[in-house]
Amino acid sequence: MSLPSPVQIKEANAHLVAVHRRVAELEQRLEAAENTVREQAESLIRKDEQLRAATQEIAEVKDREIAYLHEKLCKSEETIQKFQNMVKEKDVLIGQLRHRCQLLDNICKSRPLLDSMLSHMAEAERLGPVIGATETISLSLTDGESNCSPSRIGNHKDFSLSEDDMDDQDVDDIVFGTTV
Repeated sequence: MSLPSPVQIKEANAHLVAVHRRVAELEQRLEAAENTVREQAESLIRKDEQLRAATQEIAEVKDREIAYLHEKLCKSEETIQKFQNMVKEKDVLIGQLRHRCQLLDNICKSRPLLDSMLSHMAEAERLGPVIGATETISLSLTDGESNCSPSRIGNHKDFSLSEDDMDDQDVDDIVFGTTV
């Protein structure tokens, strides 16, 4: 084997220097890339921790708001139930009052007829027995059980509700109304 020439040695040395330079340059680039990757990883870890904390905070706020709204919903449902019970009670009361109102309307509609009938009965009592009639004829107006007997003619105000008769009565003794 022959020895390399000095030119070949120079070229080989220059080539080795270039390879070493290139290796050093690549090592620097690799180190820079590793630093960049490490920094990015650390940054991502920090951001991940921040996002986890923010997510946890949002979840806690959401849970508190859900609990508050649930409590508010329960109170609203209780209030609605109370109002529904009140409405049912009022409906029952309205039904009772409506029936009583109907009764009062019927009484008021019948009042003129009753006043007229009582007026006629009082007039019949004032007339007394028929003069010259025989005692054998017994009419229902003169039987012993009715208020129309001749012995009770002086108490004819029992049947009359005219305004004149009402003036004579103590109106405070009359109580008219309904209880609820």
